[in-house]
Amino acid sequence: MPVVQSPGFLLDQQIQALLDPFGRFGVELGLERIQRLLAALGDPQTQVPLVHVAGTNGKGSVCAYLAAVLQAAGYRVGRYTSPHLVSWRERITVNNTPIQSQDLVQRLHQVVAAIDPAQPSPTQFEVFTAAAWLHFAQAGVDIAVMEVGLGGRLDATNVVDAPLVSVITSLSREHWQRLGPTLADIAFEKAGVLKSGRPAVIGPLPPEAAAVVKARLAELDCPVVWPAPAVPLEHGRARYGSGDDAITYPLPLLGAHQLVNSALAIAALHSLRTQGWQISDEAIVQGMGQARWPGRLQWVTWGQNSAGYPLLLDGAHNPAAAEVLRRYVDSWWASQPAQPEGTQWLMGMLATKDHRDIFAALLRPGDTLHLVPVPGHETAAPEDLAAIARSVCPNLARCEIHNSLNDGLTALGRTPSQLRVLCGSLYLIGHFLATEPYQDQPWPFTDPA
Repeated sequence: MPVVQSPGFLLDQQIQALLDPFGRFGVELGLERIQRLLAALGDPQTQVPLVHVAGTNGKGSVCAYLAAVLQAAGYRVGRYTSPHLVSWRERITVNNTPIQSQDLVQRLHQVVAAIDPAQPSPTQFEVFTAAAWLHFAQAGVDIAVMEVGLGGRLDATNVVDAPLVSVITSLSREHWQRLGPTLADIAFEKAGVLKSGRPAVIGPLPPEAAAVVKARLAELDCPVVWPAPAVPLEHGRARYGSGDDAITYPLPLLGAHQLVNSALAIAALHSLRTQGWQISDEAIVQGMGQARWPGRLQWVTWGQNSAGYPLLLDGAHNPAAAEVLRRYVDSWWASQPAQPEGTQWLMGMLATKDHRDIFAALLRPGDTLHLVPVPGHETAAPEDLAAIARSVCPNLARCEIHNSLNDGLTALGRTPSQLRVLCGSLYLIGHFLATEPYQDQPWPFTDPA
């Protein structure tokens, strides 16, 4: 009997087919191609007020907070983030609803038709970013919250001369092969999102990076806020600000780093207020509580029926993100009545990542490590990762290699354990969410004991 594919599946195939020809151009920073493409499309970016979010880590969380609050305030909000976990559609949302497959196909056809064959081809990310701008303009959003893809200065999202506010969340040494070998080099690229006279909100930065960003802020005469982290309160709440200006709000995203990310978002919202955007404290409280950012410190139950077990998901795809995960794991163990018995890690990583530094941040003596390939991507060989892991942490309880994610998950459940973590690649997390049986933990959330 022939297999009948669903219309949604066929549309997803069309999306991939439209994007695949541009994948061969890889990552190539620069603004000329995207500016030429947007001009051919009627410069849709000029029709949409922008909040621009750059940084090494924390961009997605800040975008999630901003978009949720602006929607709660009654605005029609476009959000653009990358990478996606399961579907390309996740990258382009309006009021937290992913773009419909047929709409994305239409936008991509419009973009591809506007490409000048006599000029250098845009990259895949540039094609998709142009589709996002086109969708936001044609969907009539009131405001767009857009995450930088890579760096900032030469990123395809950096095509607006006067953003409402620019945010830099954090800086650490990632993508140094393209952005430069030092933190100062990377800071220079990230600071490229700052625009003359336009407000900026900046997170805590290493001194070397902060010096570069401060110099650029002064050069451009940007009004700037360096917000202090929010104060944690009981029952999953936090407080930002002081005195009569203080606001207490729910904090649904896990990890101490969300005290910084949520403060950055609220500081940016306060900047929008001063520019005439109507954002009440009630909208901030409501929106912050509704923010969701899957795949980052997300608890699920894997498996079915009584065979399932609690599993913590997190990308932890670079050393700074791995350190954030490690701090959460340490705080989780500290909250348990029993002494730590060792964490069980299930990991896969891309070949391009800083494997040694990620392992150094995460692994501790007595831990168990399960290694799997990242399907569909340029994966690091699990055998190579095992050798690196053993050299970084020679006192692992066990280090095992599995052929697939499902094999690793099954092995993870064979040994009783208080804490099991799947991490190392957002693409691996996306593969889990797309293919494995799981149940999400509802919020308000209590860490499983």
